[in-house]
Amino acid sequence: MADIGGTNARFALETAADRIEAVAVLPCEDYPNVEDAMQAYLATPAIRALSPDGVRYCALAIANPVTGDQVQMTNHHWQFSIEAVRQKLGFELFLVVNDFTALAMSLPHLAVDQKQQVGGGSAKNEHVIGLVGAGTGLGVSGLIPSNGHWTPLQSEGGHVTFSPADETEIGILRFAWGEFGHVSAERLLSGDGLELIYRALADMQGLSVPGLPAPEISRLALAGENALCEEAIDRFCAILGTVAGNLAVTLGSLGGIYIGGGIVPRLGQRFLASPFRERFEQKGRFVSYLAQIPTYVITAEYPAFLGVSAILSENIAAAASSEKL
Repeated sequence: MADIGGTNARFALETAADRIEAVAVLPCEDYPNVEDAMQAYLATPAIRALSPDGVRYCALAIANPVTGDQVQMTNHHWQFSIEAVRQKLGFELFLVVNDFTALAMSLPHLAVDQKQQVGGGSAKNEHVIGLVGAGTGLGVSGLIPSNGHWTPLQSEGGHVTFSPADETEIGILRFAWGEFGHVSAERLLSGDGLELIYRALADMQGLSVPGLPAPEISRLALAGENALCEEAIDRFCAILGTVAGNLAVTLGSLGGIYIGGGIVPRLGQRFLASPFRERFEQKGRFVSYLAQIPTYVITAEYPAFLGVSAILSENIAAAASSEKL
């Protein structure tokens, strides 16, 4: 199984139910295409030892829409045919799904110690669950309950138009318009987005500062070494709160809102003390509605694998059932 983002491709082998082994993280930029990265992983000694007869089934979660056989990544240059890769690598079954669809499917399987609640609220059983997460891009999904099963949403909600919530964010939007014709939520809620917020705040304050990469902005903010970086992080979290709140009222996510992606889990206590939850509930007449919805940060190391496993298991079972008929 694999979880492929715009920066890294994460691979693992499920050797038995709920037993995930041989996890490997390969930089996408090191491989010209997805099949080369997959072949490199399958050729490792660990995989040859664990699966000497080869791998029959594979499911891949990827950070872009999956609407047919042809897949082209949004935040990386890889593109491929699902059927061509299946044939080349010899899989009996090869599934490709959106990465946040897979991450959404992991949510019911998260243990208590694999998530951290932010603020109040209590999840209602058998109700819709929402998911949003910032990393290389901004992923959005959700789970709809139906007859004891969950149906994941294949959403591209990260590309909705950014909506400022105060004068500062109006200024950030004006600054972003200088670079982009359409400013989506993802333009601000991503690694590049954090850098954009930092530059916008500096410009609004008349500061001449060097450009900083997102990891350095986060590091300086967490260390308390740079006030502008701290302000950028807080603004990032506030904007994420608005987007998460919008998702909650749009889906009616009384089962909770989960925060994934590569950025927020690394912020730790800084995120808990940020304006995120206050902004999440800031919906005028719907404050009391939002206050009852819990928000969680996903802290599991490789949560998407849980969802990929669930999706693959369902498809293998369905295929076996069809053969019997």
